[in-house]
Amino acid sequence: MIDTVINTKDAKKADIVILSAPYEGGVSFMGGTAKAPQKILKILNENLELFDTDLLCEPAKKIKTAHREISGLKKLIPEKAIKKISSEYEKLFSDKKFVIMLGGEHTVALGALDAILKKENPEDITIFQIDAHQDLREDNSDYSDHITKYAHSCTMRRAHDIGFPIVQVGIRTFSKYEYNFWQKNKKTIKVFPWTKDNKIPKIGDIVKSIKTKKVYLSLDVDGIDPGFMPGTGTPVQGGLDWNYTLNLIEKLFREKNVIGADIVEVSTISGSVLTEFGAALLCYKIMTNKFRKKLK
Repeated sequence: MIDTVINTKDAKKADIVILSAPYEGGVSFMGGTAKAPQKILKILNENLELFDTDLLCEPAKKIKTAHREISGLKKLIPEKAIKKISSEYEKLFSDKKFVIMLGGEHTVALGALDAILKKENPEDITIFQIDAHQDLREDNSDYSDHITKYAHSCTMRRAHDIGFPIVQVGIRTFSKYEYNFWQKNKKTIKVFPWTKDNKIPKIGDIVKSIKTKKVYLSLDVDGIDPGFMPGTGTPVQGGLDWNYTLNLIEKLFREKNVIGADIVEVSTISGSVLTEFGAALLCYKIMTNKFRKKLK
């Protein structure tokens, strides 16, 4: 029998559900993110070594994992896409499944957060955002004639509006609108900039800055150095080192109760699978860290 990460069709029996949200209706630069979930899943099931050298086992054989895809997103405006994602996510979250959502653009995270909001107090959950951008715009009117408050550049502004505190890591490009909003909301938005004038922070210091026990991990792949993850819609030079990212994720799961995660903004490049492979590996690392105790 071929070894695969997705090993059950019954979501009710699963520990983890990988939820595909192939949506890119609010992107601002390059497209292609809607194709990412399928390619990431293919690598997870066909190309990834399942043996974990830290745990000295094959986690995929011990963690029951199912997959679901949200269909019919392509032609929806962002607001309707968010509602549809929220409806599907809520079913899984209510059934106490750990959901890893594969985007798609960053807007899809609002669907997950909206669903979580129906069960949890947002002030008790910190969004831990790895990203090159703050995504704190009020709307996209400074760069688009198709104005919406739900473009991917507005995702964390909308999340903040509904009460989630945010810790941002890897930020290295700022609009004046985002910067000014952050300066006015430093009590609820903590930023670790990744610019030339800022020293790389200790991982422990980043995790200690999270004031809540519960965390939602939102991982935009452009937060990672594009030398490791070049295939993304809005790439920015610099960013987190690959092994630093893995160690940061491990520390986050060891110290906090991570209740959900997403991996977004993978945009495939012709002739390269480096980013899709990296996203698949990140997904697998999230899985193994969430169920580390079960794997010992």
